[in-house]
Amino acid sequence: MTTLQCLLEFQNTQDRETILDLMRRFSSAMRYAYQRLLEGEKRKDLKKTLSKLFDINTRYSDDAILLAQSTISSCKERGQNPKKLIFGSRKVFEQLKKNHLTGKRRKQLKAKWKESRQGNLYSRGDKSRQGNLNLRFEWIDNELYLRINIGDRQYIYAKVIRDVRREKDKWIDFMFMLENAYKYKEWFPYSVRLKVKNGNLYAFISIEEKLPSIKIKKDNGIIGIDVNAYPFHLALAFATKNGNLEKYERIDLNELLEANSEKRQYLEWQIAYKIIEIAKEENKAIAIENLEKLPKGKKGDGFTKLRIRLQKWSYKRLLNKIEILAKRNGIEIIKVNPAYTSVIGKLKYSPQYNIDKDIAGAYVIARRGFGFKEKLPKNYKELLNDTDFLSYTIAKIEDNIAKLKQKLKEENNEYKRNKLKSKLAKLRKNLKTLQNHVSRFTSHVSRLESGKSKTATQQPLNQRKEQVRGLPTSGHKSWQVLSIALAFCCLERSYRDLSPLKQIIVLGDWIAVVNRLVPVLGTGTMTLPKYRLSGSEVSEVADYKYPDPSCAN
Repeated sequence: MTTLQCLLEFQNTQDRETILDLMRRFSSAMRYAYQRLLEGEKRKDLKKTLSKLFDINTRYSDDAILLAQSTISSCKERGQNPKKLIFGSRKVFEQLKKNHLTGKRRKQLKAKWKESRQGNLYSRGDKSRQGNLNLRFEWIDNELYLRINIGDRQYIYAKVIRDVRREKDKWIDFMFMLENAYKYKEWFPYSVRLKVKNGNLYAFISIEEKLPSIKIKKDNGIIGIDVNAYPFHLALAFATKNGNLEKYERIDLNELLEANSEKRQYLEWQIAYKIIEIAKEENKAIAIENLEKLPKGKKGDGFTKLRIRLQKWSYKRLLNKIEILAKRNGIEIIKVNPAYTSVIGKLKYSPQYNIDKDIAGAYVIARRGFGFKEKLPKNYKELLNDTDFLSYTIAKIEDNIAKLKQKLKEENNEYKRNKLKSKLAKLRKNLKTLQNHVSRFTSHVSRLESGKSKTATQQPLNQRKEQVRGLPTSGHKSWQVLSIALAFCCLERSYRDLSPLKQIIVLGDWIAVVNRLVPVLGTGTMTLPKYRLSGSEVSEVADYKYPDPSCAN
């Protein structure tokens, strides 16, 4: 959709006041519909009620319900509670609540609040109704007017004021389309929304675009895009058509956090344009995550800074802007499943390419754009069937849970307790995931040893015709288990530094990595303690010795 803006000029004050009254009633109808929809009332019943209650025609009533539904969907998309929405801007509302605010500043804020809350009127496009039923553009004496339906087949005409600002202004195309529509009776739908801003009435027209054919396709490569909160930036990974990493770069997003909503929209468009220019220069398609909802936390979870950062903007909104511009410029846009892209990136590609997990996540998105499946490296597969590794990790998590419980008892601050509770719940969830994996693994081994298992439940024969014992390690569940286990076992100090995993991928030596993270016993030698795994004792792991005692420091 393309949205165009124009100023409206009325013939007299009475016409203007009539339209402002209609906008006030429509805005009230939308707010009423919003509350009734939250209560579960059906659209069909609500439509009749709105027309009688607010003295607007059924078409306006239906459009008010449509706006209310879209507002509810938008709130849920941003992770906000629709019941707590304040029409007219929460920021202005909070400012007006302050008792010390008086005089000219208070009047300005009150006028702004009133315009935003009451100054709305919307009519969706309809091809069978000459483009729009209630808000229709018409030519009168070679000048363009907006015909506004005020009910009972009465209309008010507002003159359209709009200058052509540049050669490629889309207003020129819109005028051409209107002229042809009236000349050949070939109507096209356009939606119109009226708004009051700084005392002036504006019309915002939305029309469907004729998009060019796709010229830049994934045959030349793909740019994978991923967003990250800490640090707040976009990660771009450039992949060749064979799926190999070519290069990468980052785009800083911190400026978005300091901007108001209008400036944020402008900056998001600037970022989207920058990405499109990069795609044109590289002659590559774009791959993004197909996100339905991005978790943004909730009040009292102990992660205030992160929650505020995430709730200030919509990641999906930025992706929509990138998608719109890509289609306008003939660039192929590919939406991929977002599941475990970050996990796979940090565990598989970050250690191998010596890149951070954000770039690695973007690289996985690019590879998914080609349709590549991410398989577990051989040594990772062996870890999932290594009882010593799993039991050691479970013991580490249990130890962390015990320490957190003790901290929780000693902590009196409510918000810090919430943060500890959140961490504790996450630890318990991770522990349960590992225990379920171990339970399935031991059951699988028991069936194999008792001879009851079928060949269908086992993995295929290897090249030596020997049966592979252990659980199947394909699918996202294996990546989840592996991520939890490696985080507690081998990445205790830093989740940003993933270089220790390279030794595991190449050599499969997880004990050497653990030795670098825990205090060294004796002269550079560490023995992992005995743990219990599903009721049976696990044998001690063999000692690992540093080649030089100084390496332990």
